[in-house]
Amino acid sequence: REAARHMIPRGRGKIINICSVQTDLARPTIAPYVAAKGGLRNLTRAMTAEWAASGLQINGIAPGYIHTEMTQNLVDDVDFNSWILGRTPAHRWGTVEDLAGPAVWLASDASNFVNGQTIFVDGGMTVVV
Repeated sequence: REAARHMIPRGRGKIINICSVQTDLARPTIAPYVAAKGGLRNLTRAMTAEWAASGLQINGIAPGYIHTEMTQNLVDDVDFNSWILGRTPAHRWGTVEDLAGPAVWLASDASNFVNGQTIFVDGGMTVVV
């Protein structure tokens, strides 16, 4: 709301929420995370319904499993890594660089009529799971 408060008087602005592949998929032991990310996707839609007429575009990026320092223990877990690779048509973990293109596009004028959407950057995982 604070960001929108500054954007609305200007009649334009971009908000990009960071959702997750768990926005649409559930996995045991992470129910609170799944609920939070699902809520963020719907918040993105609600913000669009409320602020699009004021010139704001609100969208989300939903990363799949991204190889970072924080996820290194999951990459190193042979069983979990095999599970991820077997459920991702790209047969690899994503990289932080994979997220840059969609973020730049959503922040650019090229996406000015895109609103309330969540772009899954997941190597195709949500297509097949």
